[in-house]
Amino acid sequence: MYDSQPLQQPDAPHSWPLLSPRNSLILLLCVLLVIFFVLDLVLGSVDIPFGSVIDIVSGKGSDNAAWEKIVTYIRLPKAITAVIAGAALSVSGLQMQTLFRNPLAGPSVLGISAGASLGVAMVMLASGSAANAFAIRQLGLEGSWLIVAASTAGAAAVLLIVLAIAVRIKDNVVLLIVGIMVGNITISIISIWQYFSEPEQIQDYLIWTFGSLGGVFGTQLSVLGVVVALGLVISFAASKSLNVMLLGENYARSLGMSTLSVRITVIAATSLLAGSVTGFCGPIGFIGIAVPHLTRSVLNTSDHRFLMPSSCLVGAILMLACDIIAQMPGSRTALPINAVTALIGSPVVIWVIMKNRNLKSSFA
Repeated sequence: MYDSQPLQQPDAPHSWPLLSPRNSLILLLCVLLVIFFVLDLVLGSVDIPFGSVIDIVSGKGSDNAAWEKIVTYIRLPKAITAVIAGAALSVSGLQMQTLFRNPLAGPSVLGISAGASLGVAMVMLASGSAANAFAIRQLGLEGSWLIVAASTAGAAAVLLIVLAIAVRIKDNVVLLIVGIMVGNITISIISIWQYFSEPEQIQDYLIWTFGSLGGVFGTQLSVLGVVVALGLVISFAASKSLNVMLLGENYARSLGMSTLSVRITVIAATSLLAGSVTGFCGPIGFIGIAVPHLTRSVLNTSDHRFLMPSSCLVGAILMLACDIIAQMPGSRTALPINAVTALIGSPVVIWVIMKNRNLKSSFA
């Protein structure tokens, strides 16, 4: 006779801990970041085998000295710069959109990048050969801090002007127009300064405005990483405050929150992030506007505790993808990174608008 007791069933699959959908998505973004980072190291004008690139990065070296120099001194610093710049611009754009509760807000649209460009122009276009961009780069740490300080101060000055006007103007659309006008005034000052500058100085500045991820290495890369890390720490610390700001300043005040301190925190973080990246890599547009919208669309949330790290990852991935396109693998031609980000970022924003139909719902 068979035992009439039912067979004991194994533990149900749901008894094992599973990642939440959002955490799973963040994990997927981390995997994509690694993939695009490796692709950025492998693809380029010089064909280097995948295995050789991995050996060089892991410290094993390569029998081909030329390959090792290309990967170590050119491609690896450029890929790291792309990750840093993508994360910094994405987070700064996210904070601007939340602070102004405006889907079109961003470091470039509100004139922050123009202010940073003015700060750099004050250094590059100043009279005297010592202010030449290439001479400044040779100064090492002191020269790097000079560029960072000038660009950050210029970005902070423009943003302070916009925020001072925001105290009196409550309409976000009008405020956005004012920000664009302030940025245009800044660009006009730079144009007048260029008119009276030497041709060599103008050429150096114009090359800088095209944007480049390949000119940051050694000490400059270390300085950029430290400044951006500081800006990201400040931004992540303000995540909960930004969630409250989405509900309106009156609601934030009713909870006892100091909206002035939140604005100052966002000013400091955005100035560090956008100012430092603009100083070292040039004015890179569209990443700060496109990535926050793309991240909200993918995560389907407005919670900055998830948006902040996700925006960092998406921004880094998108910047790596733009860098791969810009270097045109198999060709010796390299496109300006600013042109590629515009080509990629604009369709992304249009796609998000067509999908969501109403971007203001994320800021209600």
